[in-house]
Amino acid sequence: MDNSWIAYDATRWTSFFSAEASASAALTGLLFVAISINLQQIVRNRSLAARAFKALVTLTAILFVSLLCLVPGQSAHALGLGFAAIALILWGASTLLQHKAAHNNPFVAARARRFNMALAQASALPIVLGAVSLLIGRGGGLYWLVAGTLLSFLSALLDAWVLLIEIQR
Repeated sequence: MDNSWIAYDATRWTSFFSAEASASAALTGLLFVAISINLQQIVRNRSLAARAFKALVTLTAILFVSLLCLVPGQSAHALGLGFAAIALILWGASTLLQHKAAHNNPFVAARARRFNMALAQASALPIVLGAVSLLIGRGGGLYWLVAGTLLSFLSALLDAWVLLIEIQR
């Protein structure tokens, strides 16, 4: 039996997107706690402020994508257009903010800089690919969001770790 149509039917994914929306909202709250604990240090350091904003943008994008998927009665094409808008904003913002967080930052080694930039790209690009896939009706559809979500959560959690723990070193 061919179940490939499930990749393009958001109604079959409501549990996943409900959990994703809840997780991203909870992680956003925890990010605000981490920022508030070290607010003075973060505000004084442009690199840390950029990193905090990147984590916030990443988690908010996942929240918006999840909520968009929970709107009933949307076509895959309409959903793809919404994804595309959110994904392009996420991709552009995370790339710019990651550059600001790492460029000329003496506390970030070249290897870590490359890893963090690759992770920022890897967290946004699956959502872009998911949008394209929904628009053309083939290529994986909503399954791209699984990779995008996991990588986005990893990226945001690493940023939160730096803002909460590594900042104290």
